[in-house]
Amino acid sequence: MLRLSSLKQKREDQQTRNASNKKAASFALLRITKDINELNLPNTCGIIFPLSDDLFNFKLTISPDEGFYKYGQFTFDFKISSNYPYEPPKVKCETKIYHPNIDQNGNICLNILREDWKPVLTLNSIVYGLQYLLLEPNPDDPLNKAAAEDFKTSQVVFAKNIKNML
Repeated sequence: MLRLSSLKQKREDQQTRNASNKKAASFALLRITKDINELNLPNTCGIIFPLSDDLFNFKLTISPDEGFYKYGQFTFDFKISSNYPYEPPKVKCETKIYHPNIDQNGNICLNILREDWKPVLTLNSIVYGLQYLLLEPNPDDPLNKAAAEDFKTSQVVFAKNIKNML
């Protein structure tokens, strides 16, 4: 009898967890749908959904029209969890880039993707943050220390290294 009640309790706990996960996923889907519908992409940006029915995974391309990265095209991979907007999307740069705030593995040092994320922020916030990083690299908070050092000491060398990667 004890075993049956314990099995029954485990099954009820699992059902509660599943229901909770479905609620979180449906809330996340509502929010991501709203964010995507309200995206205000500039001419230099585009969004691609590899699977048309999957709003949680997509790619953003940015083609800066000014600055060090002018004429480049950079692709960022977005993976959004069912806890969105309570946790930020996971964003990686898929394009090889010489940048103080993006390492060779595509990891991005952008405060709103980490410690400064708040549920009130939207995908627009991230898009503009990424655009800003391409226009104004921040050598004071680097992931790529060599790029940061070049940026600080010789922007001519920095620009040359960028051109070599484009």
